Amino acid sequence: MDAIRTDGLTKYYGKARGIEQIDLIVPQGGFFGFIGPNGAGKSTTIRTLLGLIRPSAGRAQIMGLDVVKEREEILKRVGYLPSETAFYPRMSVREALKFSADLHRQDCRKEADRLCERLHLDVGRRIDELSFGNRKKAAIVCALQHEPDLLILDEPTGGLDPLMQREFFAILRERNQAGATIFLSSHILSEVQHNCSDAAIIREGRIIASGSVEELSRTGTKRVSVRGTLDCSALSGVRDLQISQGHTDFLYSGNMQSLLQTAALGDIQDISITEPDLEEVFLHYYGKGGDEE
Repeated sequence: MDAIRTDGLTKYYGKARGIEQIDLIVPQGGFFGFIGPNGAGKSTTIRTLLGLIRPSAGRAQIMGLDVVKEREEILKRVGYLPSETAFYPRMSVREALKFSADLHRQDCRKEADRLCERLHLDVGRRIDELSFGNRKKAAIVCALQHEPDLLILDEPTGGLDPLMQREFFAILRERNQAGATIFLSSHILSEVQHNCSDAAIIREGRIIASGSVEELSRTGTKRVSVRGTLDCSALSGVRDLQISQGHTDFLYSGNMQSLLQTAALGDIQDISITEPDLEEVFLHYYGKGGDEE
């Protein structure tokens, strides 16, 4: 059984596009990245999956449950971290955590205490006294304390300092290794590259590419770095060319034999040819408009 499955999932706000024909499969136990810039349709997809808004067309299932007909059962088994968190401001952190646990009808005190200790969250303070980062920590604990089967995280690291981001992802990896499915929506590509095994890229409400992070990186483009001199004008397929103090760096999608022949004619002290990082892959797919898989 898949943790998430959608077929033609579509949402319009009147005549305005939300998402269109989203076909998505997230296997149970996976660590899945959902990539796109702000406004691409990530949050609309998530809110539709959780039954917070009704789809205009298509269907979706969470752990085999229909998101429209079986919304309440889904919410019992999911931990959701929205991109923007809201609490009753005069509650203490402890009261907010208990309120969230009561909604799931669970006693989560032991796990909440463990998470608060790891995230350095003071449960005695009032919500309206907290910084943005500490409010985000409180929301993380609310999402994780009932130990859900599926975690849906929408831009989860905003406001967290680098040390807390590292601890947060350590917690997620532990949950994933214990069998939980992680669905991570982010525009921070390094988060997806360093933590997810599979991903989908969304553009203007549509999925334009999906697969393993490794497969998505196989665009046919290489990152070439040269120490010395290389006549790049003799090459086709060169993009993002940067030349500085005896170093030449560029993306290359041309013929590899031509590159090596041109390099042999130059004054090369060192050359490296590597796979591009996920940010470069993302720009490739956005630049191609999703025409290439």
